[in-house]
Amino acid sequence: MANEGRDNQFLIQGSILAAASLIVRMIGLIYRIPMTRIIGDEGMGLYTIAYEIYGLALILSSYSLPIAVSKLISAKNIKREYKNSYRIFICAMGFALVVGLVSTLVLFFGANFFATVVNNDPKAILPIRVLAPTLFVFSIMGVLRGFYQGKNTMIPTAVSQIIEQIVNAFVSILGAYFFMKSFSASTNIAAYGAAGATLGTLIGAIAGLLFLVFVYILYRPVLNRQIKKDRSTYLDSYKDIYKMIIITISPIILSQTVYHISGVIDNALFGNIMASKEVAYFDNTVFNNTNPASLYSLENIRVLLGIYNNKYRTLTNIPVAIASAIGAAIITSIAAAKAKGMDAVIRNRTHIAIKFNMIIAIPAAVGMGVLAYPILNMLFPGANQLDANYLKLGSIAIVFFSYSTVTTSILQGVNKLRIPVINAAISLGFHVLLVFFLLKFTSLSGYVLVIGNVTFALLVCILNWVALERYIEYRQETIKTFVIPTVSAGIMGVFVYFIYKGFHILTGSNTLATLISLFLAIIIYFTLVIFLKGIEEEELRSLPKGDLIIGVLQRVNILKN
Repeated sequence: MANEGRDNQFLIQGSILAAASLIVRMIGLIYRIPMTRIIGDEGMGLYTIAYEIYGLALILSSYSLPIAVSKLISAKNIKREYKNSYRIFICAMGFALVVGLVSTLVLFFGANFFATVVNNDPKAILPIRVLAPTLFVFSIMGVLRGFYQGKNTMIPTAVSQIIEQIVNAFVSILGAYFFMKSFSASTNIAAYGAAGATLGTLIGAIAGLLFLVFVYILYRPVLNRQIKKDRSTYLDSYKDIYKMIIITISPIILSQTVYHISGVIDNALFGNIMASKEVAYFDNTVFNNTNPASLYSLENIRVLLGIYNNKYRTLTNIPVAIASAIGAAIITSIAAAKAKGMDAVIRNRTHIAIKFNMIIAIPAAVGMGVLAYPILNMLFPGANQLDANYLKLGSIAIVFFSYSTVTTSILQGVNKLRIPVINAAISLGFHVLLVFFLLKFTSLSGYVLVIGNVTFALLVCILNWVALERYIEYRQETIKTFVIPTVSAGIMGVFVYFIYKGFHILTGSNTLATLISLFLAIIIYFTLVIFLKGIEEEELRSLPKGDLIIGVLQRVNILKN
């Protein structure tokens, strides 16, 4: 029992980060509501274009630093090589300063190219330039987060993420409001609104960095004591460490780049192909009474991109945050087990991570699909049927992205760094061909983006599944991990549909009916999963506050004493 608890320590750390990630995503969702009202769907479309370009630049420069640094430091700490661990930290910081500065300059001075050539939208130049300095800040922040995660604590990263997002939300709303007000007479008002919104990302990152630096100052005496106690006779040379960093970070960067570039490619393909069509295929629920000649205008293209990215992708990414957090935690855990040659432990942790994610992701996908329209109208009053259709069609992507995210982290943890890159590249190739064909030769319009999003993640899932069997000899258990959660979620979905309808008739309030339905959905789903033996008592005990959860379930007779 004790050993199992220690084996599952990564789940506790991952749960801390997952909780923080969910808080961050919820804050991000909440502040987008007033921001959308301030700058509109067109402004959000520009915000999305700028953010996708920034996100790609971030991945190419420093997004992978926390993963790489935590993996390298964890491997050294497990051997108590604290001097080498600190050397890795120093080298990574030097690397981050250089790469962060270069990427900031490239994005700032190349904004015109990225906006006009890549996305065919010159109005995106200003928000891209406002975002550019964030790359430098995030590079430094990424190394500090990786350092703490390598020390097997997710708390500094979790707290810094929450601080970052709170400041981001506050500044984004104020920035969008004042920029829209100050430049209300400009023909580029949507661009100024998007630029004001992106200002929050920069100021939020600075706030998160200041907290991490403060924690480092407090931790420095402990670090000094560890280094003094280290009796290692061999120290890695700085040249070897830089080589290790580059070897580790390169495949992670490539893998993350392929994941993210699909969004950039989608925006570019959609903007260019739809603008070139003689007849545009847009949903009439969005553009009622619009002159057909103007249906394929840049303004309308931005609106559809804003709906897809700001509403559909934002909502579906919330549950995926759990997979990302578990993935960040399991990399250090599996890297440590790999360093000791503990193959059975690796397989056990793989099983726990995948099962934990599926138990959350599957009902989230069903719930969002069933309550798509009520959720959207609660969060974005005035949302139309097209918005809901995107969410209904694409909610299954939650399951696929959750599985692919955590399995990619597992493969990286066992040093199979090239495999996720290859799998993602194969999926991206298929994705680009599919999206191009559907946009060019069908009338599906924005639905193509949703279809492409789902199929990309699905193909990565299949390839990663095969890779786990091949490289760690892991056989995926399916009944308790997939079948029982799916059956439970399906039954839950039926109940929740009628519960919402009933409460909506009784109360006349969409918000109240939706909140009650979501609360009851959680109770119904977990009752069914436990009743069908999808989760055993010992698995519950391994969760954070597991004994408390068991006690509550026993008191309400869901779990027998």
